[in-house]
Amino acid sequence: MSNAPLMPKATAVWLVENTSLTFDQIADFCKLHPLEVKGIADGEVAAGIKGHDPITSGQLTREEIEKGEKNQDYRLSLALSKVRLPEPKKQRGPRYTPLSRRQDRPNAILWLVRNHPELKDAQVMRLVGTTKTTLQAIRERTHWNSASLSPLDPVTLGLCSQLDLDLEVNRAAKDRPADAQDQGQTLMPAEITTAPRQPATQEDVFGSASAPQREEEERIDLASVFGKLKALKDED
Repeated sequence: MSNAPLMPKATAVWLVENTSLTFDQIADFCKLHPLEVKGIADGEVAAGIKGHDPITSGQLTREEIEKGEKNQDYRLSLALSKVRLPEPKKQRGPRYTPLSRRQDRPNAILWLVRNHPELKDAQVMRLVGTTKTTLQAIRERTHWNSASLSPLDPVTLGLCSQLDLDLEVNRAAKDRPADAQDQGQTLMPAEITTAPRQPATQEDVFGSASAPQREEEERIDLASVFGKLKALKDED
């Protein structure tokens, strides 16, 4: 109802009781039918409704009412509010999934669970528009169709855009603690994995002797050498 005052019937009740405006003027201002205003005046309509003063609420001025009372052809105009209210933001509802794509939603959930385990349940639900019950069933492999599910990229299925997927993945990566990001196996550099192997030596196979053992062997060799030299000198 465009350009209508708040609580039009309650406003009409107040105008009927407190002004000498005609039924047509009140009906035009409150966006009601003149017969409905006449019923209000006769007590047949809006019984029990308390009148609402449009002057105190800033919807009508005293001067505007006086102009209407002096001229029956004058049409009252709604006073402009001096307070500018911000436009209400549209709340983003759940993502709509076409009927033709809803059967592919479990496959997309399985793909996200396997390839991006860092995503939270709320993020997966936003991307493919699923419920927590379905997501939990696929995670725990208790879904009624788990045997025939195959992981499929939700971007190629048209369930979400690549920008949305990258945004959620980056957000999940930032939320993860640094210790959790450092854990896990890492791949060796290509220089190490592709380098030619050196032939194995005897020490690599059997291990090298320890330092005390080498010193003991050197001490035994020296003692035997000096013993032989002393025996040769005695013979001479």
